[in-house]
Amino acid sequence: MTNTQPKVVSGLQLWQWYKKAIHTVAATDVPLTEVDWLLLEVARLDRLALRLESFKDWPQIQIKLSLEELDDLWQRRLRDRLPIQYIAKVTPWRHFKIAVSSAVLIPRPETECLIDLAVAAAPSQAGHWADLGTGSGVIALGLADALPESTIHAVDCSLEALKIAQENAHNLGLAERVRFYQGNWWEPLAPLKGEFSGMVSNPPYIPTSTIATLQPEVVKHEPHLALDGGADGLDCIRHLIETSPGYLRTGGVWLIEMMAGQADTVREMLQNQGSYCNIQIHADLAGIERFALAYRN
Repeated sequence: MTNTQPKVVSGLQLWQWYKKAIHTVAATDVPLTEVDWLLLEVARLDRLALRLESFKDWPQIQIKLSLEELDDLWQRRLRDRLPIQYIAKVTPWRHFKIAVSSAVLIPRPETECLIDLAVAAAPSQAGHWADLGTGSGVIALGLADALPESTIHAVDCSLEALKIAQENAHNLGLAERVRFYQGNWWEPLAPLKGEFSGMVSNPPYIPTSTIATLQPEVVKHEPHLALDGGADGLDCIRHLIETSPGYLRTGGVWLIEMMAGQADTVREMLQNQGSYCNIQIHADLAGIERFALAYRN
């Protein structure tokens, strides 16, 4: 919804749509709270006006979509399981509001932990950090926000994803702190070999055969390029383990997100590679072993 002219509707028209949307949710397993969240985002109502339904009496309300467009997208939410974040084109992440599109994965709350782990592990507040497979840019932007003396280098193979990431950097006032590159993993960063204080990545890690079993919102709408980690789900992680030592400084941080059940294998691969020390596995807020952290020897 970036750079689109707002539409104007009456409060009564919007209230009528709201009531109809609530009614249509009843026969589905879509959470009722999604209707409220969508209306708060699209019409920028405050929660009290929504709760009391007092907006019904407002003569005019600006909305980001026409009611026809909104209704069409809502029907796609129910019929085609289009994620609500792709309808609103934004999602909350940490203390940011992040623009998203079908070109990028929707940032998950558990990924927020990567930023806290990176900051705790950082050898210093200054230096070069890489976010490999940046997608919507959230990890790069989280690092830029939390490590203001560092320069963040964000890489993605998708130009469409990079456009979203750059938009987010601009919207959040962090564009001067993050540099964006189109390419595969470390390759665009070859001129900085050996200079990185840290690398953070949320790479594709789902086994190819598992993707079809995921939620329909994920299978039908999120980019499989950002999900598919090959036969065992570890192709990208294996590549990052092998290639990162050439780019990290001594004591540099290697940090990734992974899938439940992969921790033991990832730990073993890091140990066998021979260039890492102080290998750690960290759980997410649900207690799942979700993150692997190591340091360059």
